[in-house]
Amino acid sequence: MIGSFVRSAAAKTIVLLMLSFAAAIPAFALDLVTARAQGLAGEVDNGLLGIPPGAASDAAGLVVTINNQRRAEYAKIAAQNNLSLDVVGTMMFEKIYVRLPAGTWVQVKGQWKKKGG
Repeated sequence: MIGSFVRSAAAKTIVLLMLSFAAAIPAFALDLVTARAQGLAGEVDNGLLGIPPGAASDAAGLVVTINNQRRAEYAKIAAQNNLSLDVVGTMMFEKIYVRLPAGTWVQVKGQWKKKGG
């Protein structure tokens, strides 16, 4: 009787811990603004994201996901306006760049630097 009570209590505790952990996962999810601010992701002059030099790979999955979304959107814009993907990507980088805060990593013509103030 006591053994089954202990097993039952332990099982409930494990389930509660698992649920608590699962609920906390979104709080640790990395978003683009945070990744840029922490130097884990930067903007490239082709309109895509990249991992700046020396940065941890913490944002690699985010970079891939956002780049896939951007490529799809750029392809739509390119097709609608009879432009190449490269032209659309460059135009989008120019729009993104002006909104980036100083200190954000950017790659221009293959060279990584932090955006000045």
